[in-house]
Amino acid sequence: MPADRRSVALAATDGMLHFELALAYEVFGSAPDAVSVPWYDVRVCGTQPVRLGRFLLEPDHPLDALAGAGTVIVPGIANVDDDPPAELVEEVRAAHEAGARVVSLCTGAFVLAAAGLLDGLHATTHWAHTDVLADRHPRVTVDPDVLYVDNGSVLTSAGKAAAMDLCLHLVRRDHGPAVANVVARRLVVPPHRAGGQAQFVTTPVPAQDGHALAELLPWVLRRLDQPLTVEDLARRANLSSRHLTRHFRAVTGTTPLQWLLTQRIRRAQELLEATDDSVEAIAAAAGMGTATTLRRHFHRTVGVPPDTYRHTFRS
Repeated sequence: MPADRRSVALAATDGMLHFELALAYEVFGSAPDAVSVPWYDVRVCGTQPVRLGRFLLEPDHPLDALAGAGTVIVPGIANVDDDPPAELVEEVRAAHEAGARVVSLCTGAFVLAAAGLLDGLHATTHWAHTDVLADRHPRVTVDPDVLYVDNGSVLTSAGKAAAMDLCLHLVRRDHGPAVANVVARRLVVPPHRAGGQAQFVTTPVPAQDGHALAELLPWVLRRLDQPLTVEDLARRANLSSRHLTRHFRAVTGTTPLQWLLTQRIRRAQELLEATDDSVEAIAAAAGMGTATTLRRHFHRTVGVPPDTYRHTFRS
């Protein structure tokens, strides 16, 4: 690993999410006992004491020290509705221009986007805020399904635990998989997780009143084990197929078939989490027909096979 990459600066300002900040410090702050390679030198950079919930964090370097680091990490910010602090945006931009590798964790991507570092690149953030990031920064290609995106000198992670995935990815890039595995073992986390954010995203049904599909959607959810078609839904709603599709796009943002598939996948997720039923039985209960069909659609939508999902989420 180049010597300059060992210098890691954590940007700390009011409104930072303490989980991501502490997580990054835990990964890069001290080497595991079994690791003999030169480890990272971590500094916390800010302009004043930072309130993290009930605690105050005293930065040990000024915010402009970001520009002297080889790797700059921007933890998540709590409020994505307002513009991130201008001074933070300026210093992150200056650090990148000085040659630093810039990394955002969770909603820290909004800082990188405001600095223009994500223009023309793929990026991600917490799945609950991907639409906001995409709307506010149309030059950024926002991927809501991945755990992290590595663009070389600019990297972004999805929310919360995905920040750990990206931090371990950096260790893997810098020191190789053996060292990353040692770090993961010390932290009692998997060194690499399969799939992406899709396996953690809920798919709520729109409110059951106030729209044209208020009666239809609950009716469908009670019959997911049945082979429903668009024509069946249109007939039940007393609409033409064309008008049904128009209402579906207005209410759910997608087509009737895609919404139905999403609900079938969600039902399969619930059954994988809560029952010992076989994949074949779950496929039938979710209206997917066969285990082969369920596995194909589940893997494509969620990012992991049903068995892997069950292993991860089974309580």
